[in-house]
Amino acid sequence: MLWALDQTQLPDREVELELRDAASVAAAISRLAIRGAPLIGVAGGYGLAMELAHDPRPQRARSAAEQLSGARPTAVNLSYAVNRVLKAALVVAPGELAAAALAEARRIHETELAASAAIARHGAEHLGPEVRRVLTHCNTGALAAPGSGTALGVVEELRQRGWLEGVLATETRPLLQGARLTAWELGRLAIPHEVIVDAAAPGLMAAGAADAVIVGCDRVAANGDVANKVGTYMLALGARAAGIPFVVAGPTSTIDLECPSGEAITIEQRVPDEVRALRGQTVTPPGTPVRNPAFDVTPADLISALVTERGVAAPVNAQTIRSLTGRP
Repeated sequence: MLWALDQTQLPDREVELELRDAASVAAAISRLAIRGAPLIGVAGGYGLAMELAHDPRPQRARSAAEQLSGARPTAVNLSYAVNRVLKAALVVAPGELAAAALAEARRIHETELAASAAIARHGAEHLGPEVRRVLTHCNTGALAAPGSGTALGVVEELRQRGWLEGVLATETRPLLQGARLTAWELGRLAIPHEVIVDAAAPGLMAAGAADAVIVGCDRVAANGDVANKVGTYMLALGARAAGIPFVVAGPTSTIDLECPSGEAITIEQRVPDEVRALRGQTVTPPGTPVRNPAFDVTPADLISALVTERGVAAPVNAQTIRSLTGRP
């Protein structure tokens, strides 16, 4: 059984989910009860392992892996982790599939835990003590990745080193991951912060309210383009205009060398009611047409640095991205 905090209930209630198979894990990922690229990868790996504990047939492993990988198509960590577990299961004897799958899922979990700690160190060292005020988007802490998280892990490390004065956190429409989740995490960490509406960010950057922007990522293409929560591209443009660093933080499991550029990234389109309503209250006229992309793509040339557990790519381009992966 996999226990997971239902993030759709935060900050009002802390509700734990009991997940027992691939279908329940896929459903939790799809409805954002479990979210954050590194975390859904870990959850997907465990989901496949649990499924094989019930039905250790190779054909069931393949169908469950497809179900899990399709739960959210943009974040490459999910398919990466699920395919790793599937491969580990299919190379052993039939009676060992479940054990092999669980062992690989645990290895992925341990790797992502270590990655979060390393990202925090590398990110803080890259930004340095002159970055006192940070602006961030969506949620990138322990709710999104094992350990301390990605971008928020860097923020926490800056605070621990005595460099950080405060954080501006965008509300992150339409589902308010910043207002609900990032504010909840920053409050628990006792890090000074203010929540802002998404549209306020560029103006506040121009006014000098932030020394740097740091965000997470759901997929990094081979040329360094980054897919992340919708609204990220706007922040990158604002940071460029304000002359401040725009830094992306994420594990190397988020890098997809098979994806040549951001144009090839599948952008998840979510249901219209996420935009038509705000926390259950309808805010548009009935039947209003809606376009609801969950992510956007930030071109590599707008990104100051990509911080990973293996180091920092700066500038961000095909050569520096490939060097982080260890692949020729």
